[in-house]
Amino acid sequence: MTDIFPSPELYKKSYPKNIKWDAHIPVYPLYGMLDNAVKKFGDRPAFDFLGFKMDWKDIHEQSLRLAKSLQDRGIGKGSRVGLFLPNCPYFLIGYYAIARTGATIVNFNPLYSEKELMHQINDSGTSVMITADLELLHGKMKKMFGHTCLEHLVVCSFTDILPFPKNVLFKIVKKKELAIVDKDDTVSWYKDLINHHLDPKPVSIDPVNDVALLQYTGGTTGTPKGAMLTHQNIVANAEQCAMWLTGMTPGQDRMLGVIPFFHVFAMTAVMNFSVLNALEIIALPRFELEATLKLIHKKKPTCFPAVPAIYNAINNHKKLSKFNLKSLKACISGGAPLPVEVKKTFERNTGCVVVEGYGLTESSPVVCANPLTGVNKAGSIGLPFPNTIVEIIDKDDKKTPMKVGERGELCVRGPQVMKGYWNKPEETANVLKDGLLYTGDIAIMDEEGYIFIVDRLKDMIITNGYNVYPRNVEEAIYAHDAVEECIVAGLPDANRGEIVKAWIKLKPGETVTIEKLKEFLSTRISPMEMPKQVEFRDKPLPKTMIGKLSRKDIVAEETAKKH
Repeated sequence: MTDIFPSPELYKKSYPKNIKWDAHIPVYPLYGMLDNAVKKFGDRPAFDFLGFKMDWKDIHEQSLRLAKSLQDRGIGKGSRVGLFLPNCPYFLIGYYAIARTGATIVNFNPLYSEKELMHQINDSGTSVMITADLELLHGKMKKMFGHTCLEHLVVCSFTDILPFPKNVLFKIVKKKELAIVDKDDTVSWYKDLINHHLDPKPVSIDPVNDVALLQYTGGTTGTPKGAMLTHQNIVANAEQCAMWLTGMTPGQDRMLGVIPFFHVFAMTAVMNFSVLNALEIIALPRFELEATLKLIHKKKPTCFPAVPAIYNAINNHKKLSKFNLKSLKACISGGAPLPVEVKKTFERNTGCVVVEGYGLTESSPVVCANPLTGVNKAGSIGLPFPNTIVEIIDKDDKKTPMKVGERGELCVRGPQVMKGYWNKPEETANVLKDGLLYTGDIAIMDEEGYIFIVDRLKDMIITNGYNVYPRNVEEAIYAHDAVEECIVAGLPDANRGEIVKAWIKLKPGETVTIEKLKEFLSTRISPMEMPKQVEFRDKPLPKTMIGKLSRKDIVAEETAKKH
């Protein structure tokens, strides 16, 4: 065996004994996961939303009824239907109903601005949107008519999925949060659409080629674009997760869903993985620290995918010892690099192993992860998933395979890799070459096949001609006991090209000077990596909707100061 890539033999030898790299991955339509779940576990709990509960039979029947109503409106192959919802049962039901019609699902971020929504609706050609009667959502969608190709809203009653007395109290206490919904031809109520028979017309699906989902992303570069994920892309990634996360018992284990389903990480690692294994999803509409801790303490979920910032927030809760978190047996970190200190602290606090994984929208999203059993290397994104080939390619010539331990661009080949970008052939050609996805991430692979992300190409800082990788500097800063959060990025500089700046939030009650911090870092990073500017902040650093620290937003804040 050579140490030149590609060669899956390098990482196959490190696989846990109960996982096969070349395992068979079945091919079937996306909605087949829900059909299989209800056949085996129809009476088992499926969804617990703020105490409102549904079993798998309930979910399946409502999804069939909704699919039939969508078909009656002419929705089918060639249609795009949007989901504009928080985490709730409606999201899961709508997602699988749309897939069953043969139409393409389009996920929308509820916090998008009107301008961003208009762009995505028109770019995707979304004609029908499933949303809720919350002013935050419905209020935005009403404004889309006449400015976009949107033709119809399916409106779901939020209070219908709240248990008594929350459903009554919400109408009284939070009445202003409920929207006034127009009664005209542009609106249908969800409860009316499922109030009939449940026999949608069968649709012929080609899982390998038919696009099930447009998942919007900035991609490796540029403006938001829709990654075309086929039925098989999504099914394959859920099946790969099931092969990897050994120890989960179908129909028995419970999934904590606090990261948003519209994001590709939660869509696969929380929602679809749960459907495939008939795990009960215990969900919150959005992440709130106190509510999440209370939920774990009371409901005792066993699986908890999250972004590093969420694990870090839990680590730093002042009264963490009040909560029993011992039910957790699998925590999967994704969406952003997991600092080693955050991982170790969370594991000490909970007794649960945290495995870091890696993925991107264009790969449905999971490419690789550390195993739950076997070697779990801190700082590594682990081993490639079954049937997934990872190549480390020269970042400059885009052709030459790198040797073990050498830096290069991480490239992926596997059944979860997207079909391409929606209506963007040139951008597709830039990142997909003969089925190989060029991720834009810089990585190394060690002699055991474990992969370590160094950084993103677009985030790399070039100062005086020297390459500085923000993640390396962030890891060093997180090693300081006083640090709660940090972001490192490059800022323009007339003399050096760019300089390294660090934004830091300290833990409550902690103090440290810039001089003392630099003294601490001096043995951990090189002089070229040492931040030239350090800014301490009292408030939490900016985060994205999914909860990961946002380098983009903090750089934008810095740029705005100078204009």
